[in-house]
Amino acid sequence: MQSYKISIIGGGNLGTAIALGIAQSDMLYINKITLTRRKIEKIRHLGQQGIAITADNQAAAQEADILILALKPKVIRDVLAELKNVIKPETIVVSVATGVSIAEMQAVIGTNQPIFRAMPNTAIAIRESMTCIAMAEASHEQKNIIENLFEQLGSTVFIDEELMASATVLAACGIAYSMRYIRAASQGGIEIGFDAQTAQKIAAQMVKGSAALLLANGQHPEYEIDKVTTPQGCTITGLNEMEHRGFSSALIKGILSSYHKIADIAEQARPKQ
Repeated sequence: MQSYKISIIGGGNLGTAIALGIAQSDMLYINKITLTRRKIEKIRHLGQQGIAITADNQAAAQEADILILALKPKVIRDVLAELKNVIKPETIVVSVATGVSIAEMQAVIGTNQPIFRAMPNTAIAIRESMTCIAMAEASHEQKNIIENLFEQLGSTVFIDEELMASATVLAACGIAYSMRYIRAASQGGIEIGFDAQTAQKIAAQMVKGSAALLLANGQHPEYEIDKVTTPQGCTITGLNEMEHRGFSSALIKGILSSYHKIADIAEQARPKQ
């Protein structure tokens, strides 16, 4: 099997999480992981994980077989313009930037470059990401390479690019939404007698188990809800109170608000004429 060098441009939270996930996955066909950041001291400790650290984006891009762009939307075009002359024609480019389309990237580096957009979440650091992927100008073999890479770091689904904003909200922002639920459930647990550490452990494992049930059985959430809502029981009483307080509608409105915000982010990132 061919081996690959992966370079990740941008050592922020997501870029670092991706690097750690790959480093800890023991993928034998990855022979080098490079992570870049201007303030290199902030990621220098990752060298202990077998990750090469540098501030030189061009050197990292030049040697890459797979180039992952973990950059803010407003800088991705400028960085691509700096790198376009050193990126090899066969290098697979993967952007995890919100709101920057494949066409906009092709306008900078050319239409023949194999380009993917991927939206993982920070659980990629522990190989539990949900990663949504769109692509252009990529061969079947290149698709398999990227699919296999991210499958080693969680689960993947290929989607139409027009759904990338939706994927960002549901898969990436969703981490924050679920964390907020766990925090609130933990606080409720403290109210009913648990210490903070125990309440958080119970709430977090409960969420993990709930998700595992849906993934294992493929049932609608209401099917599992019905199993624990006995007539005149405590579960249905709690659920109804939450719905009276706007639980589901608040979550749906939050998802829609995040989705509409992405359009603003994309607009702000576009070059001014």
